[in-house]
Amino acid sequence: MAADVGGDPEAFGVFYRRHVEALLAYLLRRTRRPEIAADVCAETFAHVLERLDVFDPARGAARGWLFTIARNQLIDAARRGQVEDRHRRSLGIEPRDLTDRDLASIGELATHGDAVELLLAGLPDDQREALEARVVQERDYHEIAASLAVSESVVRKRVSRGLRSLRTQLGGEDR
Repeated sequence: MAADVGGDPEAFGVFYRRHVEALLAYLLRRTRRPEIAADVCAETFAHVLERLDVFDPARGAARGWLFTIARNQLIDAARRGQVEDRHRRSLGIEPRDLTDRDLASIGELATHGDAVELLLAGLPDDQREALEARVVQERDYHEIAASLAVSESVVRKRVSRGLRSLRTQLGGEDR
């Protein structure tokens, strides 16, 4: 990611736009408070921007790295009782006052996330684990297979079955 983004603000903007809604939804499901989710999200992206040089794609996808940082930011905020803003301050990013509309938009993300979690919860553990690793964490099949101690074809089959089951639950065609 560091090579892709480098010093290019537009490339980082693409990364941000690609992941901000999913990250906000993830944080909102855990905090149930839009303002805290927004603060942790902002601090997470600032942290990522500061630490692009340490990202190692051999250890996993950028999305997984982003969500790991967010999880750690959330844990730290819970321990301290407040969201840290060190990374934003070091980059000179001013805090943004959230409007009621902003908070409502963030709140809407929880509805979609809750529905997805319910659908995933209905899957067998092996399918859910494979789907989360492949789709949410964007890990490749080889990496997932190694971590689960199964073959790549087993992982592909679990992902395929999980997707087929989700499609069926959503009333789509079963191909």
